[in-house]
Amino acid sequence: MKATEQPSLVRFNTFGVDARAGLMLTLENEEDLLSLAPFDPKRDLLLGGGSNLLLAGDIPGTVVHNQISGKEVVDSDRDHVLVEAGAGENWHELVLWSLSRGYSGLENLSLIPGLAGAAPIQNIGAYGVELSSVLESVTAWDLQRSTWVSFSCEQCQLAYRDSLFKTGQPDRYLITSIRLRLDRCFNPVLGYSGLSEELARAGIGQPNAIEVSDAVIRLRRLKLPDPSVTGNAGSFFKNPVLRQEEALSLLALNPDMPAWPNTDETVKISAAWMIEHCGFKGFRQGDAGVSAQHALVIVNHGSASGREIMELATKIQSTVHSTFGIELQPEPRIVRFPA
Repeated sequence: MKATEQPSLVRFNTFGVDARAGLMLTLENEEDLLSLAPFDPKRDLLLGGGSNLLLAGDIPGTVVHNQISGKEVVDSDRDHVLVEAGAGENWHELVLWSLSRGYSGLENLSLIPGLAGAAPIQNIGAYGVELSSVLESVTAWDLQRSTWVSFSCEQCQLAYRDSLFKTGQPDRYLITSIRLRLDRCFNPVLGYSGLSEELARAGIGQPNAIEVSDAVIRLRRLKLPDPSVTGNAGSFFKNPVLRQEEALSLLALNPDMPAWPNTDETVKISAAWMIEHCGFKGFRQGDAGVSAQHALVIVNHGSASGREIMELATKIQSTVHSTFGIELQPEPRIVRFPA
């Protein structure tokens, strides 16, 4: 385990916010957990790739940086393989690794930033697929009881950009590895708007898994700013999910608003459309701004602080609420400790 005193976290969050911590402990293997000091969620922070959080201030205590790596096939049969990946594995590299071996199921989740351990926390999803469709189990270290625990997919309580680890019992479990059940026979999911059109533009009528992955990568690069160039955490707000009667009333007033069936009783509406309709696409407030590529993405144009980015997010929420009566919910975790 590597210890660094008073580190800058600017390289450890994709927003590029220059927050600081009292101490950073980098976990390199599972044995490091046996010597981990007690974790205090009022002062300390669990950190993976930093791709789904906004540091709205400094961390007064310790940042536990999870870099536990490794990936392998642990079981297989005629139709499936069971892949285990360490929490510190880069997610996109894991997707490409699985595809190169002929395993499908992750292709629609290509190019999502972050690490494997964060995938179940957020129940990552893109282009009609969520992690819940392939997740078999999660292994974690219980920070309260200092013991190992395993969760089935059902026990993870995965929901839309949510899980047991995010809102059920946050900061209790440090995920060390995940297991994914992948297919040997490719079953494409092409119903999401834009994906089948992108494949058609490439002249691909019956794509394989790698061709779907390549199409997803092209679409993501076209629509979303690269966090290595312009700091961001991807989509900043969730698409609101409304009861059907609420959605129908809203759509009657705004017939151009994109909406999609979510369940038999709910409808998902486009947060990006509302934000753009309110004039925020490409908007800039100091070095905090909204991407000109996609209205859901708040960006750091240079040296914006976490507080300044949060102020812009609050302004967007207030304007959308006053215009449409809808409360936008942030997708990333907002990290703020008492002064």
